[in-house]
Amino acid sequence: MSVMPSFPPAPPVRADIAVIGGSGLYDPGFFEDTREVKIYTPYGEPSDYIIVGRVGDKRVAFLPRHGRGHRIPPHRINYRANIWALKTLGVRWIIAVSAVGSLREDYRPGDLVVPDQFIDMTKKRDYTFFDGPVVAHVSMADPFCEDLRERILAVGRRLGYPIHPRGTYVCIEGPRFSTRAESRIWKDVFKADIIGMTLVPEVNLACEAQICYATLALVTDYDVWADRPVTAEEVTQVMKENTEKARRILYELIPSLPETPQPGKCSCCRSLETALL
Repeated sequence: MSVMPSFPPAPPVRADIAVIGGSGLYDPGFFEDTREVKIYTPYGEPSDYIIVGRVGDKRVAFLPRHGRGHRIPPHRINYRANIWALKTLGVRWIIAVSAVGSLREDYRPGDLVVPDQFIDMTKKRDYTFFDGPVVAHVSMADPFCEDLRERILAVGRRLGYPIHPRGTYVCIEGPRFSTRAESRIWKDVFKADIIGMTLVPEVNLACEAQICYATLALVTDYDVWADRPVTAEEVTQVMKENTEKARRILYELIPSLPETPQPGKCSCCRSLETALL
């Protein structure tokens, strides 16, 4: 019996690395020899056509999480189709870019965060590929690929960007933002550091698909706990600056990624070894 539904034969193009673009990052902008690929999945359509191209000698896939034009809200993203499509292309690494709010004074708008933990406050999403008859309980004790996290941090530091090496990402359902009471709970009770709407179940599904996954979180503003009203113009400007930082990190990072992570620094690619019942 197969431990997961069988992935279809690979399309005529393959990619070792994938970038999932979040708010503000709808096109990689630096791929060469690009082509668009439509992938069909048992879970419906992914968020958009996947752009496959080359960065150095690496074949890379780019998928805008919200679709080009930001037409899909966070609670309606077809996460299972997105991860399935990337797995079908042969992807082994996923760098997920995400815009977030800050729950800490010292995580300022314009800063970057590479989170190492998350808290799931979503409510009605499809969280797993294992809907039966095969059952799997995948460990999420350390949900991100430590090897990939360290590589992202090294590039960010080398470029001189304000990048934080750890953070707990609280993922809310959306599309609304938090109330003041909720925001204080995330900050003061849960001790979370950043807040967003798209990490879960994307990270869960990547782990089940045994793909190494890490998030590059871009802080756009303070969450409502801080009582610092911001204008759309301010957020747009910060997001534009953050997007350029993300592109630069990706451009430097992607050519340096090996075929597999360093031994002992990642469990993503072996997540099913102890998960199946």
